[in-house]
Amino acid sequence: MLAFIFRRLMQAVVVLVAVAFISFLLFQYVGDPVVFLLGQDAKPDQIRELRASLGLDRPFFVQFWHFLVHAAQGEFGLSLRQGAKVSRLIAERFPATLELSLVAAVLALVAGVPMGVYAALRRGSFLSQVFMGLSLLGVSLPTFLIGILLILVFSVLLGWFPSFGRGNVVQLGWWSSGLLTRDGWHHIVLPAITLAIFQLTLIMRLVRAEMLEVLRTDYIKFARARGLSDRAIHFGHALKNTLVPVMTITGLQLGGLIAFAIITETVFQWPGMGLLFIQAVTFADIPVMAAYLCLIALIFVVINLVVDLLYFVVDPRLRAGGLGAR
Repeated sequence: MLAFIFRRLMQAVVVLVAVAFISFLLFQYVGDPVVFLLGQDAKPDQIRELRASLGLDRPFFVQFWHFLVHAAQGEFGLSLRQGAKVSRLIAERFPATLELSLVAAVLALVAGVPMGVYAALRRGSFLSQVFMGLSLLGVSLPTFLIGILLILVFSVLLGWFPSFGRGNVVQLGWWSSGLLTRDGWHHIVLPAITLAIFQLTLIMRLVRAEMLEVLRTDYIKFARARGLSDRAIHFGHALKNTLVPVMTITGLQLGGLIAFAIITETVFQWPGMGLLFIQAVTFADIPVMAAYLCLIALIFVVINLVVDLLYFVVDPRLRAGGLGAR
């Protein structure tokens, strides 16, 4: 177990360095932040002076090395747009993104798993066909269009929910939470549903496919031959054996929710990391963009490690053979 965790941590370091290098390299071509700061009418002497003060006149590998050294200490330099520490900007925005992603993930799981089970056990019923039709619709529609439609119906026409912002938040040290206020929950409903719809349909279709596959296996036939009830077979045996692939998708999708909440946060003006990243791209704010991608890569690595450890808990075959054999 410890050897497995150590190997994964070493792999995580390599992945993070690779992501930092690629992102730092690509961001050299998204624009010149000095021009954004001084404007098009700036004199060459002003441009050279500001470039030197920001360290942008140094060779690429020197800039990248300084970025790595500071990133290892939890510092990503100063935002070229706001003049504030990037670590502070991300710490201010991260709670909003994480809460939105967690609410969306819980919503997708709570609704997706029962819908998938029902669609597998009652696949010829009218409601099952409705679920499958809605899943195709959820997969096909782009996220921004779903968000705009929800705003049109529930904010503009019905006036039930606000169309932008996070609402009232409560400060818990450096962490800000909107889940402790009624207004915060009121604001998070529409963005969470928008972000959850694609994941919900994906989980529903995965659970349905896995349930149908498991129900055709020999041990399920043997359980029926022993006289076990349908409830015991469906929920005690079949559903339990669909957990491993569902955990994989759910874990990766949680990372995806955090990484790809950019569109949802932009549509609803949600003050999270995605909106910060979009503003950084517009301004060619390289330290913010690089720090954002490094943080997303770290989140994916941690989630993958947690999912692998959950495999060990759920699947007794791995406990017998050990994680190292996997």
